[in-house]
Amino acid sequence: MTYKQIKWLILTIPTLTIGIWEYVRHEFLLPYISMEFGNWLAPLLVLLVTILFLTQLFTIIEHNQEELNHAKAVQAVLEEREKIAREMHDGIAQSLFFLNAQISRMEQMKPAEGLPLDKLKESVHRTNDYVRQAIANLRHVVDVDRNPWLQGVESLMDELRRETDLEFELQWDLPEQLLSSKEKVELLAIIRESLLNIHKHANATRVRVQAMATEMGWLCRITDNGKGFDPRAEAGKNRYGLKMMRDRADQMIWLLGIERKEKETWVTIAKEDKQHVDIPHNDYR
Repeated sequence: MTYKQIKWLILTIPTLTIGIWEYVRHEFLLPYISMEFGNWLAPLLVLLVTILFLTQLFTIIEHNQEELNHAKAVQAVLEEREKIAREMHDGIAQSLFFLNAQISRMEQMKPAEGLPLDKLKESVHRTNDYVRQAIANLRHVVDVDRNPWLQGVESLMDELRRETDLEFELQWDLPEQLLSSKEKVELLAIIRESLLNIHKHANATRVRVQAMATEMGWLCRITDNGKGFDPRAEAGKNRYGLKMMRDRADQMIWLLGIERKEKETWVTIAKEDKQHVDIPHNDYR
């Protein structure tokens, strides 16, 4: 039944009910029902018809409205995910392609001899694969009952869970509206690199990802029970993943801190006033 048909039924049923009642009363029931009693019966009859018929029509309208809202929600989520995917493709993916081309040129130059270009190129290829996979995931059919941004984080964790024995715990209390499209892309990239570092270097068994709003902005923390590391011992090594995390955080004017606490390694990303937050940011993983 269409919305137009339902609308006309709602408008005409009470009118027809009163009309039919008045006709029957005057033609057949006057000898048996007084005029005053008939006037009392008229609204009761309309109420009864309303309960029996119009409530069913209202239920149909509510159902149709729920379907419409669901369709709008799906469209809004798809548009947001497409926007993020387009930004990732136009920004990160193209930048990685350009960087790979520059590394290829450097390999042909004599001054570049001795530089770890192979490792750098491998890191670029790996990151490019992650970006393209993330873009593909963003364009999959989504569950509108869940936060679309959170689905990206959960998809990343599911991917690592299939490849490793890591146990993940997700505590995400960060409202999506606090993050712009670019911030979602950059934060997801930092989280991904942090989780990959844990997988490759920490020998951890449990990982906890937390995110929450704060008085001055928001905070995201990745915690693992791995072996940790000595920042001074790592200072002379080429840790491209960690440098990428730091560069992304610096570009977004975020705080990135790493500390060893309670036999766990805490990686904290925060968008807050530096004068009002205490996050160690001298030691980068």
